[in-house]
Amino acid sequence: MKHIRNFCIIAHIDHGKSTLADRMLEYTGTVAITENQVLDNMDLERERGITIKSHAIQMEHELDGERYMLNLIDTPGHVDFSYEVSRSIAACEGALLVVDATQGVQAQTISNLYMAIDHDLEIIPVINKIDMPNAMPEEVEDEIVELIGCDRSEIIRASGKTGEGVDKVIEAVIKRIPAPVGDVSEPLQALIFDSVFNPFRGIITICKIVNGKIHQGDKVKFVQTGMEYDADEVGVLKLQMEPHKTLAAGEVGYIISGIKDATEVKVGDTVTHTERPCSKAISGFQEVKPMVFAGVYPIDPAEYENLRASLEKLQLNDASLTFMPESSQALGFGFRCGFLGLLHMEIVQERLGREFNTEVITTVPNVSYKVHDKLGNVTEVHNPSELPEVTKIEFIEEPYIKANIITSADYYGPIIKLCLDKRGELVNEQYVSGNRVELHLMMPLGEIVIDFYDKLKSISKGYASFDYTIDSYRPSKLIKLDILLNGDSVDALSTLTHFDNATSFGRKMCVKLKELIPRQQFDIAIQAAIGAKIIARETVKQIRKDVLAKCYGGDVSRKRKLLEKQKKGKKRMKQIGNVQVPQNAFLAVLKLD
Repeated sequence: MKHIRNFCIIAHIDHGKSTLADRMLEYTGTVAITENQVLDNMDLERERGITIKSHAIQMEHELDGERYMLNLIDTPGHVDFSYEVSRSIAACEGALLVVDATQGVQAQTISNLYMAIDHDLEIIPVINKIDMPNAMPEEVEDEIVELIGCDRSEIIRASGKTGEGVDKVIEAVIKRIPAPVGDVSEPLQALIFDSVFNPFRGIITICKIVNGKIHQGDKVKFVQTGMEYDADEVGVLKLQMEPHKTLAAGEVGYIISGIKDATEVKVGDTVTHTERPCSKAISGFQEVKPMVFAGVYPIDPAEYENLRASLEKLQLNDASLTFMPESSQALGFGFRCGFLGLLHMEIVQERLGREFNTEVITTVPNVSYKVHDKLGNVTEVHNPSELPEVTKIEFIEEPYIKANIITSADYYGPIIKLCLDKRGELVNEQYVSGNRVELHLMMPLGEIVIDFYDKLKSISKGYASFDYTIDSYRPSKLIKLDILLNGDSVDALSTLTHFDNATSFGRKMCVKLKELIPRQQFDIAIQAAIGAKIIARETVKQIRKDVLAKCYGGDVSRKRKLLEKQKKGKKRMKQIGNVQVPQNAFLAVLKLD
């Protein structure tokens, strides 16, 4: 065990951790020099430059005549995947804190760093991208020293692009990170920190053995789900899976037991033997709770079953996605999906299109609310249409978040204005170093799920970084805003919004829909309503054929007769005609300024 080192890399999005991981794999001879991003193997990850799934890979390196096993666990950098990061951190004894030399410390780096410190990890600070012409290693060193109180000599300067400093990083991992502690003679106790679906072999469970050992063919039990399986194959993860007869305490590896259902393997769960189980599970397990909900509907109603199959397959690779069937008058049959956040929602939508050729319409995202009725009951509502009648509601609570924003002081004013417009409250602020300020705010999650992140990036010219943690539920003055087309409510466009914003939001929706809904042979009235009260209206004018074109001269009664005949036809058409809402109308609601 003294030759094993388990470590992860924590960094903000786009600070170069996957590229640095590639150089480490090349330096230790695990892979030959290949194309970039060995661990980010999804097209989407490479295009966007983000890590979506955490990956584990084992490297071997010789130092001072001794051979070491280095288990690198690559973690996602986005705030939506923070629970996955926390489980990866729990499986390690040390972490590389990677900071971009051109951008400095960002919000996500700080939140993941605190998580690593809570787990008593040995932190090795690394400044990446020092080969860039606009790198500021001195200033970034100051920030790191202020952040973790380390010595300047402990900070390693490296470049994932050129490979400079990678040898020092590997040496620091071996010398500074402690070996795992565990007892091989204890009952088996293994922490699941990831799972991957293989169409031929089922779910591959990736875990770290904390105590005891596991042999191929052992009967194992998953503590949280209570399910029992045979460990058909165990082994370690190199670039491909490498089967071993046993895995012992301190090692990171995989277990294949032919599990077909993704919901049976939960990240953070504990694996133990059926005959000699461990006395208690590893602490820190949580059910992953979706925070943002949206309806996902097929563009063609006949594709409903295909969409269900696609979501089920996607759930095998992404257990944090939840879905349940629902129907809408405007869009037909679809699913109510729960996502970890907005980026997660975007990725799921994109993967449905790419991997399963399923084109979908996504409704306005919203969060879950707690509705207290006058009888004292509390119900959790994910969809505005589930809201009980207004007369029965005592009050509604909405989720609040603790937001962390790091920005240059130049953009302080506009960012504070944006947060206050979104009903945020400034808790405190502190200057990190020089010209950078860190803001701590309390904000309603519902205000953030639509366009907050985009606006923050555009106001700060891309420099502000944003990170949040869910805090608590608070009572709020929320009302349901309905959109009516010719008197019929379009349930997919209805939203829960704050009383103060309802009128302006309703007006903007009507104006936007007027631009997007195609003209028909009859007038279309677009109305925004709160209960029975109409607060805004726009009309899409009808297309009219000129029925008087064939009348030249003659009596006025002939003209009137033709106009009356047209009027009757329009009236009949309005009774039977239905208004199709185009898909870009649903997307436009997300981008309302």
